Amino acid sequence: MAEHHGPDGPLHAAAVDDAAPALLAAWDAARERATPRLSWPQLNALLVVERSEGINLRGLAGQLKMILSSASRLCDRLVASGMVERVPGRMDRREIALYLTPSSRQLLDDLRRTRREILADVLGRMSPTGRAALIRGLTEFSAAAAAEGDPEARTA
Repeated sequence: MAEHHGPDGPLHAAAVDDAAPALLAAWDAARERATPRLSWPQLNALLVVERSEGINLRGLAGQLKMILSSASRLCDRLVASGMVERVPGRMDRREIALYLTPSSRQLLDDLRRTRREILADVLGRMSPTGRAALIRGLTEFSAAAAAEGDPEARTA
């Protein structure tokens, strides 16, 4: 874990924490517009399957930090709604691999497009200087989070 340099480290963290709800509201608004029939856990499951095509149920449960039976029920709902398909494993036919369906790929594309439209609207109300600083800062933030091995740094 990197050390915080200078006495204002906690102040910077507080400023980011205070701004986070606005960003999360944009994420939630995009999810509601693009995927009104999916809950956050279902959407998170789709994102895990997208990142790790062919993941098994145990892997999905681990990524979602769920017990296996809960992940199985979640997967059942996604299969029933046509968002995920189960395919027998190549090495072990008893092992089930999970894949996105074309409709879930379209849904994730729609979600990202909607989210970017919402964010573009907010960014358009910022000054050019503020926008440039935000983008530089978020790029560096993302790289720092990825360097720490934070799996959430690579979500939708």
